[in-house]
Amino acid sequence: MHPHDIYRIWVYLASTPLLWLSATLVAFAIGDAVSARFHRNPLASPVVIAAGLLILVLAGTRTPYPVYFEGAQFVHFLLGPATVALGLPLWRNRIAVRRNLLPMLAALAAGSLTAIGSAVAIAWAFGAPREILASLAAKSVTAPIAMALTETVGGIPALAAVLVVLTGIFGSVIVTPLMNALRIRDFAARGFAVGVASHGIGTARAFQVSEEAGTFAGIAMGLNGALTALLFLLFVPLL
Repeated sequence: MHPHDIYRIWVYLASTPLLWLSATLVAFAIGDAVSARFHRNPLASPVVIAAGLLILVLAGTRTPYPVYFEGAQFVHFLLGPATVALGLPLWRNRIAVRRNLLPMLAALAAGSLTAIGSAVAIAWAFGAPREILASLAAKSVTAPIAMALTETVGGIPALAAVLVVLTGIFGSVIVTPLMNALRIRDFAARGFAVGVASHGIGTARAFQVSEEAGTFAGIAMGLNGALTALLFLLFVPLL
């Protein structure tokens, strides 16, 4: 096939709304297959692999991010319903939640305050401007919540989204070896910790390890989103 013919095919595909949605799904399918091949090793994160593949494709085709996002925004839209659906594991496990309510609330408060306070304090110590501080504060909640909260206090939603993804990837990679090193064997505690610290990406990793861990990670992720929103609106405007 002549290179000009390949270029014409690419131009046609690039004008198709489903191109980048399909590319996103294919990239994740490849990432998930590679992760399964390496027995779900934390270093073989499907999200990291998929993101790397998409970056290579976008760079190779010189496609601007807004063009990609216009085609793949349906995935972004689904983040909202997925976040709301986190209420389901909370309801299904309401008996276990009620039984462990006080320890969970203590862990939630400690984790949420630490996630916000440590990031903001370190950035402030290095002289980061207010917009950066506001964007960092929401790094441990899921992307739709983080972007909405950041925008309300004058932060940078796009930066907040990047920080959320990086936080989730880092948490999903270190959670298993860290919990093993700390000799924490309770899967509910392990899952709750990663759900508070690393939102959806950490929760996905928790489900790969144990259904119980994934369930409590989902509960923690939902509760942390609500608590962070409250803390965010109360304290971040004071920066």
